[in-house]
Amino acid sequence: MSPVATPRARVLAKLAGTIVLAGALVAGLMLPFVGGTGVVARNSASLLDALPVELTDETPAGNTRVLAADGSLLTMFYRDDRTPVPSDRIAPVMKDALVAIEDSRFTEHNGLDVQGTARALATNLAAGSVQEGGSTLTQQLVKQTLAQTADTAEERLAATEESVGRKLREARLALALEEQYSKDEILTRYLNLVYFGQGAYGVQAAAQRYFSVDAAALTLPQAAMLAGLVQSPSVDDPVTNPQNGQDRRNQVLQRMLDLGMITQAEFAETSAQPVQVVPGPSAPNGCIDAAISGFFCAYVQQYLTQTLGLSQELLDNGGLTVQTTLRPDLQASADQAVLGTLASEDPLVGVFTAVEPGTGHVLAMASNRRFGCEGPGCESVNFNVVPSKGAGSIYKVFTAAAALEAGFGPGHTITTPQPYLSRVFRDWDPEQGRPKPYSVNNVGNGYPSTLNLEQALYWSSNTYFLALEDQLGSVEGPVRMAQRLGMHFDAPNQFPADTIISENRGSFTFGPDATSPLDLATSVGTLAASGTRCDPSPVTAVLDRSGQPLTGEDGRPLGSEDRCTEAAVPPAVADTMNQMLRKDVEPGFSGQTGARAYVPGHQIAGKTGTNQDRDSVGFVGYTPQYAASVMVFSPLQNQDVGGYGGALGAGIWGDAMTPILTAQQPVPFAPAPPPPAG
Repeated sequence: MSPVATPRARVLAKLAGTIVLAGALVAGLMLPFVGGTGVVARNSASLLDALPVELTDETPAGNTRVLAADGSLLTMFYRDDRTPVPSDRIAPVMKDALVAIEDSRFTEHNGLDVQGTARALATNLAAGSVQEGGSTLTQQLVKQTLAQTADTAEERLAATEESVGRKLREARLALALEEQYSKDEILTRYLNLVYFGQGAYGVQAAAQRYFSVDAAALTLPQAAMLAGLVQSPSVDDPVTNPQNGQDRRNQVLQRMLDLGMITQAEFAETSAQPVQVVPGPSAPNGCIDAAISGFFCAYVQQYLTQTLGLSQELLDNGGLTVQTTLRPDLQASADQAVLGTLASEDPLVGVFTAVEPGTGHVLAMASNRRFGCEGPGCESVNFNVVPSKGAGSIYKVFTAAAALEAGFGPGHTITTPQPYLSRVFRDWDPEQGRPKPYSVNNVGNGYPSTLNLEQALYWSSNTYFLALEDQLGSVEGPVRMAQRLGMHFDAPNQFPADTIISENRGSFTFGPDATSPLDLATSVGTLAASGTRCDPSPVTAVLDRSGQPLTGEDGRPLGSEDRCTEAAVPPAVADTMNQMLRKDVEPGFSGQTGARAYVPGHQIAGKTGTNQDRDSVGFVGYTPQYAASVMVFSPLQNQDVGGYGGALGAGIWGDAMTPILTAQQPVPFAPAPPPPAG
């Protein structure tokens, strides 16, 4: 027996078995009608009560859609590629073709059609192939629904096994469906559910996969071909088996002619045509297929499953709509800025991460890598989020803010020698195996020895900030300030905050340890929002398959509320820091390091950072509306990146933000309060 004949023989055998079972079905189903109309009425109610929830849903769940802030599609999550469509978005000829080949008495029976099953067996035996379906469309809908929604192998077997018990239950449920739903509703549900091959579930996905059109635009030859696929989609696949596809399509056309659905002229013209397919691409599935920013998508997926507690099973099969915070215009601008500086196959990684002050909405995550693929330029680690390398002198922001809170003003002046030897902090001498004095130098000899706090920030003076830490007496203030601003120190490759404090690591202010770019953006976002810290969030709404908000255990819609803490940092401290940090970016200040981030006409605050031996560089820049970080480093080894934070970091930030800021009116920071007296 040929490989093609084998599946058809199996179907013929099943049809024969169905006829054998028909007597049992009739007997089983007729029992309730014995004894008068009262029994009939009672049985009708019991049939309706017997419907499982899977059969009471009006439409099958489709793909979960993940949308950008402007409503554009980022990607989908699904196990079965399905896009349910209402009845009026399915071409009438598609419905006719399916009824003709699968259940020509569909409009006449009440869900069960023994006469039709017997006729189908006779027709198929005479033809030697499967010409017509044996079960009614309603029975097929029951079987397909229970099989596709089965959670276990046992449930799947119960929905598909060839037994009198399964057939009886299927028939009873088919009768119940016909009592509750109209013929058009049943037909539409079936067309949205059935598998058409090529990974396409439902008629909309199939129309796109085989013809690159919507289900509403299907023509007669296209509809006939799709209708012919539901029995043996792999055997009659017009892409891989065009002759089989054409033969099966013509069988459907012949049946439509026999039933008077098409004319002889339509049959002759259409059946003579070869199969014509225009294969469309598969729907995007997962973050590897994201239209933009696969790394943002990965962060969304992690947020949904870990923070909001949704299961991956629900994402893949729930037909959800996830509204995210991604700004496509900012994402595109950031992608261009990063890739304009570092090619995708460069050994260095460059990342740009942006959030919205006052809400925590994550606006963009750009990288010079592609997410999830294999080969050069590909990466699965989300370096926008995970701590990797140090951020350098960006950490001086935390020390400066702690000093302001401790009562030191922007004009607090310190004179330091070069190098500066700490009176409080010690370093570890690995050769001697004991602590040694801790000292630092500035990068170059052009630094003034006497600076105030504001000047020391934009000069990025190492000697000043170690002396300032000496005056604070401990790193606890800077570390706790960093945490309150939004930094975390709990990753496996980070020192815990309590360890940094207990060991009194004076190097903290120079940012040598692994740092999350998202944390950096969040921390300066807190400053931009006058001290209100907002946990980063990439989601504003999660809707169920019917478009209603998905709720948590507390009954509140998931993802709809920003998680913000007012006055996490005193507003006076935040507003003063904003005004001080503007001088690192805006023109007119000698010694500033972040000038490349400046966008004319806009108030921009920022701070550069360069780690030891230029192993990594960074920049944080922000306005009242945008807060973003940039980091550049090698993820695989210690490597001189070839520049400083003021060049690579601030340069990428300026290139990314210039198109965004120039398209809108400037927004000023809140003024700083008067400095403390004395």
